[in-house]
Amino acid sequence: MSRSTTIKLPALDLSSTKSVPLRSRARSGSIVKVEEVGDRSIDEVLDRGAYVNINADWVNAKGAWLIHVVLIILGKIIVDTIPGMTQQISWTLVNLLYLALSYLMFHWVTGIPFENDLHGGAYDDLTLWEQIDDGAQYTPAKKWLLIVPIGLFLASTHYTNYNPWLFAINVTALVFVLIPKLPQLHRQRVRFMTDNASGMATPLTPSFPNSGRSTPSIEKPGPDDITEAHFQ
Repeated sequence: MSRSTTIKLPALDLSSTKSVPLRSRARSGSIVKVEEVGDRSIDEVLDRGAYVNINADWVNAKGAWLIHVVLIILGKIIVDTIPGMTQQISWTLVNLLYLALSYLMFHWVTGIPFENDLHGGAYDDLTLWEQIDDGAQYTPAKKWLLIVPIGLFLASTHYTNYNPWLFAINVTALVFVLIPKLPQLHRQRVRFMTDNASGMATPLTPSFPNSGRSTPSIEKPGPDDITEAHFQ
């Protein structure tokens, strides 16, 4: 005697199911970011060549190289007039003042302070060092501007009797001035704690809504529910 049991499942309505997009979590900004500034397009080259950049052309003029030596000697004389000033502190102050002014002038201030409209804003993001000789590297002017701080550092180290503490201060200041002069950092900017997102999202586990229906369960008949019909 065979018996057949037919189980009817409730119909599932899939029309109400909505597609849910993947959840994503935006990446946080980088702590240190190096990015290139300026546009190397043909339009920028034409704007830079439209007129002479008098903001950077003076470094190749007569007497421009000698002015560095004159300012250093003049600063040394002024610092020595301070009462109680020693030669060690004097040379250290002269070195630090020159390096600070050099960094501020050649590597901090960007753009052209006057007649900027003549170049169409082509120099807005460039420092004075990047504007010298149209960005060419190892030119005579740039070699001179590289030799002067090194020579002043050697002189200050000698006249401070190679004091280790003063040497550490002088060499640290020198490194901060020489690093922006490297060709590898031309038009490069180091940004700290940038807030810009990377544009990429990290996917997370997809989330689907509840269908509103539960999985059907098959109820087995108990002993009291068994009738003669189950054996036919």
